[in-house]
Amino acid sequence: MLDQQRALVAQACRVAAARELVDGILGHVSLRVDDEHLLIRCRSDTDDGLAFTRPSDIRLITFAGNEGAPGELDGYRVPNELPIHTETLLADPRRRAVAHLHPPAIVAANLAGIEIRPIYGAYDIPGAWLARGGVPVYERAVLIRNSRLAKDMVAAMRNRPVVILRGHGITSAASTVEESVLQAISVNELARMSLRVKAAGGTLREIDEADWDDLPDLGSGFNVDAAWRHEVARLDQPS
Repeated sequence: MLDQQRALVAQACRVAAARELVDGILGHVSLRVDDEHLLIRCRSDTDDGLAFTRPSDIRLITFAGNEGAPGELDGYRVPNELPIHTETLLADPRRRAVAHLHPPAIVAANLAGIEIRPIYGAYDIPGAWLARGGVPVYERAVLIRNSRLAKDMVAAMRNRPVVILRGHGITSAASTVEESVLQAISVNELARMSLRVKAAGGTLREIDEADWDDLPDLGSGFNVDAAWRHEVARLDQPS
């Protein structure tokens, strides 16, 4: 089971890189294993970046940041921003996965003063629902390397699935690794579309309130399973 989970988290890192949600070595994905342990993308002296993440780069650690089994941190270091993951997971037992990513479009839109709102509907139904009521923002552009800052970020998250970190990136939390990254993809697409509309001289306007009744939940088989198969298939396509 642990090997399968390592492979999934590594795959999620590669998907995030393929979708340009991260660049280089920045960003990480984690998965809660039990009440005391999590798997997380760690770094080594031979790190080639998230696009090239291997299952062996995913290490088992404790919530305190120590190795979760003998040898787990041999040659590896936990991320400086491990508290993002631990505090986000500890704040809600339903959260099992966290993706902390640095999507340039989201950072640019936020710095430009553009709120991420549901400006479209059936184009991406899960994304529209995710942004209904707005995506919260943590206003500090700091490295979140201690529990105090991480708890501030979690408070800014307001129990929502995704929070934007101003001048930094995003944190996306979900019940599965796949959902945590798919949420990030949806928010990133909203940011990209918002920037394109503004660049074209358009005005951003939320969809009509009456439209929500006809934007149904198509189920996890479509929203998560099929969507994730597509993301994984994209990894095998030549660039």
